[in-house]
Amino acid sequence: MLSGNDSLVTEFVLAGLTDRRELQLPLFHLFLMIYIVTIVGNLGLLTLIGLNSHLHTPMYYFLFNLSFIDLCYSSVFSPKMLMNFVSKRNVISYVGCMTQLFFFLFFVISECYMLTSMAYDRYVAICNPLLYKVTMSQQVYSALSFAAYVMGFAGATAHTGCMLRLTFCHANVINHYLCDILPLLQLSCTSTYVNEVVVLIVVGINITVPSFTILTSYVFILTSIFHIKSTHGRSKAFSTCSSHIIAISLFFGSAAFMYLKYSSPGSMDQGKISSVFYTNVGPMLNPLIYSLRNKDVRIALGKIMTKIKKRDKF
Repeated sequence: MLSGNDSLVTEFVLAGLTDRRELQLPLFHLFLMIYIVTIVGNLGLLTLIGLNSHLHTPMYYFLFNLSFIDLCYSSVFSPKMLMNFVSKRNVISYVGCMTQLFFFLFFVISECYMLTSMAYDRYVAICNPLLYKVTMSQQVYSALSFAAYVMGFAGATAHTGCMLRLTFCHANVINHYLCDILPLLQLSCTSTYVNEVVVLIVVGINITVPSFTILTSYVFILTSIFHIKSTHGRSKAFSTCSSHIIAISLFFGSAAFMYLKYSSPGSMDQGKISSVFYTNVGPMLNPLIYSLRNKDVRIALGKIMTKIKKRDKF
């Protein structure tokens, strides 16, 4: 991985979320709880969908993949982030940093397109319910999920490949709690023009294309909902979409603020706070949003709890 790079830096130091000592321990406990809830919530949702055959539908297939992605990408950086709160100097090797960057981008970009696939699924379910089973066949939803991972791999490869061509000289303190694109570009002692162009193109595509697709889907969805005469029907249609709207607003809003804002030192500090929402808060809230607001998931959870109670009696 280092063969084509004459970098003088062999390791980086992660500055973390803040350098205020009095906040380190409270933040450690806060983000430890967030990480535990994320792991338990997403593992629970994966298990619930896997064990209940009536949840083996396109909607829950996408939700299963979303939970898998959230579980993986929160685990890419959270251990290092937590270490930063309790250690004086949080060091990560050059290879480790590039590896973290690749997998972080792979899962984040994959999530963009998985959320887009979920929006398309809701569009077909509400706007063309009679053709839903035909349109969203196993081949179609499997292909959409695979395409999301392909886009994630392509984007991560483009960014990481461009990062490997840079030379890092003496500055090695990353102004972030993880190895991300913009903080690393600030440390390079060679031209970052190509990298900046790639960021504008790849990030622009991975935010604007999914956002436009999702927005278009929901314009058609809302139009169809308003044409439903039954109040109960409108309420049911809104409830199936509200969870998804909350999730995409949180994810795309904070990601756009982080990557499409000018990367000055001041904006990077703001970006660190903003990135917490899509790196930590989003993966934690997604299982809660989709389970607490979803009748099918609540019923499936209730059945499993009933079975467990019956076993305990015997």
